[in-house]
Parts: sequence; C-alpha cells; structure tokens
Amino acid sequence: MSSSAVPNSGPAVPTAPSVQRSGLAWWKVLVVGAVGAAVVNLVVLAVAKLAGASLVVVDAGEEHAITVGGVVGASVVPLVVGTGAALLLALWKPVFLRIAQFVGGGLALLSVAGPLSSGADGGTVAALALMHITLGVAVVTALELRRHRR
Repeated sequence: MSSSAVPNSGPAVPTAPSVQRSGLAWWKVLVVGAVGAAVVNLVVLAVAKLAGASLVVVDAGEEHAITVGGVVGASVVPLVVGTGAALLLALWKPVFLRIAQFVGGGLALLSVAGPLSSGADGGTVAALALMHITLGVAVVTALELRRHRR
C-alpha cells in the first residue's frame, strides 16, 4: 500500500479572523449558577443529615433548623442578586465581570466565619461552611461562563 502526497493546489486562502463570541446569555448565567449552587448545596445538606449533623443553628438563644427551603433560598437569592448586579454593571464596563468574580469569591470565603462562629456541632459547621464556599464557586463559575464561550 503506497501513500502519495496531494500536491498543493495553490496559495493558502486567508481565513477570517476568529471572532470572540461573548459567553452565555445573562439569563442562562443566572439559571446555571442558581441551579448549580442549589443542587450542590442540597447534596451537602443530605450528606450532612446522613452523617448525623444536627442541622440546627442557635442565634440569639433561638434554634433555627436548616431546611431544604432555607438552603435553596440561601443558595439562589444571593447568587441571583449579586451576579445580576455584576451583569448589569458589565453592560457599562465589561471589567466588572472579573471584579465580581473576585468580590463574590472573596465574600463567600469571608462568610465562612459565620458558620465557624455559630457554636453548632461539627457536622453542621462543616456543612454550612461548605455551602458558603459552594456559593462562591458558583458565582465565579457562572460569571466565567458569561465572560467566555469556547
């Protein structure tokens, strides 16, 4: 079996420069981020419950149970509000997407101090801390989806 090279048929044809398309539509970014954060945090809640965490936080002497609805609300509302604000600001200056990634991730890491100082059992503290970090990752990832699509 022999192989033969195909002769060059002429000069190379110039191609159009690649066009950088913007990432996902704003509403898709919000949906992907919110659903992703909520699903992961519900998995964390389920694992914590199976592991025997009390899932109760005492605040000012009152006990507050961590519920499915509370987890969904605490996952979706901050992400939609913060990411939505970043998307609106990015209409004016696109650099706000990158700034919002740092701010959102940083605030999520700082908010871990709440569960760590809550006085709850170790499993509850670990679950809440992981939920806060998950929200930060969801914000950074959602905004990255808006910044780039490959």
